[in-house]
Amino acid sequence: MDIDFSLVLTVAVLVCGALWAFDALLLKPGRLRRLAAAETTAAAQGAALPAEARERLQREPWLFETAHSFFPVLAVVWVLRSFVAEPFTIPSGSMLPSLQVGDYVLVSKFSYGLRLPVLNREILPVALPERGDVMVFKFPPQPGMNYIKRVIGLPGDQVESRGEQLFINGQPVARSLVSETPVEAPWEQVWRESQGERQYTIREEIGRDPVGADWRFTVPEGQYFVMGDNRDNSNDSRFWGPVPEHLIVGKAVAIWMHKKPGLNWPSFSRNGGIE
Repeated sequence: MDIDFSLVLTVAVLVCGALWAFDALLLKPGRLRRLAAAETTAAAQGAALPAEARERLQREPWLFETAHSFFPVLAVVWVLRSFVAEPFTIPSGSMLPSLQVGDYVLVSKFSYGLRLPVLNREILPVALPERGDVMVFKFPPQPGMNYIKRVIGLPGDQVESRGEQLFINGQPVARSLVSETPVEAPWEQVWRESQGERQYTIREEIGRDPVGADWRFTVPEGQYFVMGDNRDNSNDSRFWGPVPEHLIVGKAVAIWMHKKPGLNWPSFSRNGGIE
């Protein structure tokens, strides 16, 4: 079962805020009137209202006191997570070697424009995704899940593979071989790929090509073609198509922590920007 944390957090903020407002507008004035009446009665009798009685008359009911306490904290978290940055955990090896399983990354929520939480509707354009960006988005076949991949093709681009060489609009994507391990299974090759000024590392397995060595795809307007850096072990646009603009969550900008699965202490050795 996939939990939409943005929806849960938004509902929590709205409920706590509504309870706090209800108490402040409708219940608190009654408490203050009762307190004033008690103080007047005590003064008429020539005595001061005891502190315990004052505290009891001013005290918020438990439900509204709890909402009052949680609302500011939840509101700050909601604003930061919705409009500034959101944490994201790498659950699979589809982005190896750039991102490892257990990496915790920060996703900039404003790099591609400010969006309304839950609805994900853009309210303030800032910039558009560029080739080579690592992007987090809602999985098109199942929008309740977040995916992370690299942007390869922009709207209108023709993305093509010829014998495992990637082409964009008829031009080969520049790459250079970094290393290969022909004695191990699978036969792994690591390449340094370039898209404009962006450079990043990808991984391929010789003899394993899940979608075939030759294919071609034209990216529709308003959509983006994405692929994992672990090219032969990634569920991406080659299988389910491009990512519509309205499903974009944000741009992955940095690794802030790494934790191996299981009972392991977190490590900060991989902290830094994402290529």
